[in-house]
Amino acid sequence: MAKKRSKKRTHAGANNPANAAAINGHANSKDPKSMVIRIGAGEVGSSISQLAADVRRVMEPGTATRLKERKGNRLRDYVTMCGPLGVTHLLLFSRSESGNTNLRLAVAPRGPTFHFRVEKYSLTKDVRRAQRHPKGGGKEYITPPLLVMNNFSSPSADANSKVPRHLESLTTTAFQSLFPPINPQTTPLKSIRRVLLLNREQSDDGTFIVNFRHYAITTKSVGLSKPLRRLNAAEKMLKSKKGKKGGLPNLGKLKDISEFMIGGEDGEGYMTDGTSGSEPDTDAEVEVLEETAKRVHSGKLRAAKQDSDEDEEGGNDNVERRAVKLIELGPRMRLRMSKVEEGICSGKVMWHEYVHKSKEEIRELEKRWEQRKKEKEARKKEQKENVEKKRKAKAGNKKGGAEGEADDDEMDVDEYDSDLYDDDGFDSEGLEGDAEGEVNARMEEDGGWEDEEDEIAQGKPSKRKSLKR
Repeated sequence: MAKKRSKKRTHAGANNPANAAAINGHANSKDPKSMVIRIGAGEVGSSISQLAADVRRVMEPGTATRLKERKGNRLRDYVTMCGPLGVTHLLLFSRSESGNTNLRLAVAPRGPTFHFRVEKYSLTKDVRRAQRHPKGGGKEYITPPLLVMNNFSSPSADANSKVPRHLESLTTTAFQSLFPPINPQTTPLKSIRRVLLLNREQSDDGTFIVNFRHYAITTKSVGLSKPLRRLNAAEKMLKSKKGKKGGLPNLGKLKDISEFMIGGEDGEGYMTDGTSGSEPDTDAEVEVLEETAKRVHSGKLRAAKQDSDEDEEGGNDNVERRAVKLIELGPRMRLRMSKVEEGICSGKVMWHEYVHKSKEEIRELEKRWEQRKKEKEARKKEQKENVEKKRKAKAGNKKGGAEGEADDDEMDVDEYDSDLYDDDGFDSEGLEGDAEGEVNARMEEDGGWEDEEDEIAQGKPSKRKSLKR
């Protein structure tokens, strides 16, 4: 008899940590969450789709990793779900009619939205292919990256500059809010495994160009010879659960371990950090205090250890010098900001790289936006009044013994600012307006639904053809 399967990944008995904060130091319901989306999923192409997947990987773990876009999905569908899912940022990739790749960073739920043109980009697979020893696929993605921003604020900028000071401050705040803040006192060092570098290029021609780089943080011990480091790595591998026999150095042709340590019988093959051919890491060395378990000793051993510590002139045996090195994970992007607007992808333009308006034109636009805002508020007020009237009428019908109909009046309230989106009026089935409801009502009057129910009960396929766009 076959053994009953027990689920170990998500159910009881799994080796899941009791508290996620013990792993990354960031587990909090208030942490930022993002969605990386392809607008026009079937039209952007395979390269842009892979770029969106790579950026989604960078944003882990606070992102929708398994998000599946459909051709019929619109921007309003994602914005509607931002509130229930707690999403704070939207990164929207799209391709224009002229073939340009665009990235929009929108802060949910009320904006602003930053428009970038992706002038150049390299996928993660391209970066890995160019490296001799690529890194990735480990535990780097279980914690958010460390955000490093450079040159986002220039000291000479003011309100009249080509890139005004308030725009620099707004952009800095938007990027900083992508990831949870780090508290140096409480955040464990082991949780910082990646670095996201955003470097703004200095320019005087009014352009705002940001270089996007993604690195993994690696450390290694320094001050040790290469053979000793290999033995240390082999010892750690044997103590781990996943021990590999191939990680052990081959000592079969040597007479003694000393030959392996000094590099042969005469010591000609001895290698250190200076002679091993590797790049010196003296400019990136740090001192790390190792956390070791303390053993309980007897009184005599404690006294002897205390005497030996007093004889020594200071120093800590647990301090280890390690070299820090960054290995690029990808992707790379060169982003050029073209526009900033209020709201999510639709609103008053706050800054534009190419279009500059006079003060009179700005005043005229302000009047138009104020008029639209008043009309929108009046429309919302009227919709709420209609809903209240229908509720009262339904309550009166129930008191009189009349059978009430299903209450669908809640959908009359425009809660998600539908006038901000330029939809073409087609629903998910490709029918314009309320055409789908009219088709269903006509079929019900003609008895078409009864015929379909009989066919489904008999196991026959329905004769109703699927609607196409």
